[in-house]
Amino acid sequence: MNVILLGAPGTGKGTQAQTICRALGVPQVSTGDIIRSAIREQTALGLEFMSYANAGALVPDDLVNRLVRDRLARCDCARGFLLDGYPRTLAQAEWLDAALAERGRAIDRVLSFDVDEAAILERITGRRSDPETGRTYHVRFDPPPAEILDDHELFAERVSTAMVSKVIAAVEYTTPWPNSCWMTVAS
Repeated sequence: MNVILLGAPGTGKGTQAQTICRALGVPQVSTGDIIRSAIREQTALGLEFMSYANAGALVPDDLVNRLVRDRLARCDCARGFLLDGYPRTLAQAEWLDAALAERGRAIDRVLSFDVDEAAILERITGRRSDPETGRTYHVRFDPPPAEILDDHELFAERVSTAMVSKVIAAVEYTTPWPNSCWMTVAS
């Protein structure tokens, strides 16, 4: 089964994705996680992503599409996948639909997460990541264990209210998939 979770960052897609992936036996493909990992590891792609982040700009569709294409080509996605946070724009959705059709595949379900912007801001600004493990915590909802805090410093995501609002505004919910594939989840 090929599933998409849509919604702005901080709406709970990643949290729900873990449960859905276990139930379906498919991998979670999170563009956000892949981008954060590339930035943390300072790969060439990560440095390119960082240049957009430092400029307060959204990553261009072509760059994200290449990232998704390469990830979906891996053998663990042969039986299906769950896309977490991609596509964000109609152009990305159309590209994905065409890329899958070329391989005789299609999207089976689209879950759209609808969350108040104030709640999204609280969720994102409270995130902390462990540079050693890559695990993400939240200062209020999922605090790190004391031994981790004692051992090393966690990093806050570098986000501003303006940047979050920009990303939320950029998420387009018009897609090429029929209404029968859609379900809206409010959290």
